Amino acid sequence: MVKVTLGSTGITVEKNAFGALPIQRISAQEAVKLLHKAYGHGVTFFDTARFYTDSEEKLGEAFDGMRDKVYIATKTGAVNAEGFWKDLHTSLGNLRTDYIDIYQFHNPAFCPKPGDGSGLYEAMLEAKEKGMVRHIGITNHRLSVAHEAVESGLYETLQFPFCYLATEKDMELVEKCKNTGMGFIAMKALSGGLITNSAAAYAFLAQYDHVLPIWGVQRERELDEFLSYIDHPPAMTQELADVIARDREELLGEFCRGCGYCMPCPAGIEINNCARMSLMIRRSPSAGWLTPAAQEKMKKIEDCLHCGRCKSKCPYDLDTPMLLEKNYKDYCEILEGKEC
Repeated sequence: MVKVTLGSTGITVEKNAFGALPIQRISAQEAVKLLHKAYGHGVTFFDTARFYTDSEEKLGEAFDGMRDKVYIATKTGAVNAEGFWKDLHTSLGNLRTDYIDIYQFHNPAFCPKPGDGSGLYEAMLEAKEKGMVRHIGITNHRLSVAHEAVESGLYETLQFPFCYLATEKDMELVEKCKNTGMGFIAMKALSGGLITNSAAAYAFLAQYDHVLPIWGVQRERELDEFLSYIDHPPAMTQELADVIARDREELLGEFCRGCGYCMPCPAGIEINNCARMSLMIRRSPSAGWLTPAAQEKMKKIEDCLHCGRCKSKCPYDLDTPMLLEKNYKDYCEILEGKEC
């Protein structure tokens, strides 16, 4: 069993964390079953967010009466102190606890600091002093904000997208966290579903002894796959290195990660899925991508207003309207000339 310690927090857990965003899509009974199974096999770190609808409630139900056995990280997207306290009290109630192990600012457009006028960091400090929050973290998709958070010395953990499709700049950020003693939590370790070889994904992240990957789990077979790596962690073989090299050649550059921060679209386009649909179909073949309902979603791209809102909100500075247009064209070709 491989362990990882999150920076100066003292939190040491198995190098497999449970990303609880997907459990909002399944029933409470199914979610509790998955969470109990993960815990029963050695997983003790669970990451959720106030933004993930009922995910916190399902975690609260699963670990009621055994709170001290697990570490729970959640997030607030509040923009001021009033919103912060509202989110914190709601999360504590949902999670059936009186403290949160790591409370994270959820992808803020700026790095909250004392005296910045938002009151966010002051509220976070007060919550920590009261014992409601044990460690202060931040999540982000923007390199500039992430670097500022590391350099500020105000945060104990950073959660940032990191997988084998990472750029050199991403890898520099990861090393920077190690050098400063800051815990690094890797989100989107499967790049939102574009990475289909979990062994390669695990082997890549295993090379970073200070990085804790969180795997988004919705189905028991997905959980079983990651649980199998606890006793038999994949090593970086030439075969897996070749998989990574091929995927990097195919995917590096202008592709949508599916984070959803471009949403909502004023034209009703499901941007976070439509802007990467052609890649999803080719890499994760599924009849579900070609149903009449899916075709109708893709057809909404024709209604694009070219207002630029999605492009201005993309943390990766992608030309989102261009990606939508390209994916629609590719999608129609995949349908072999059928009307779409």
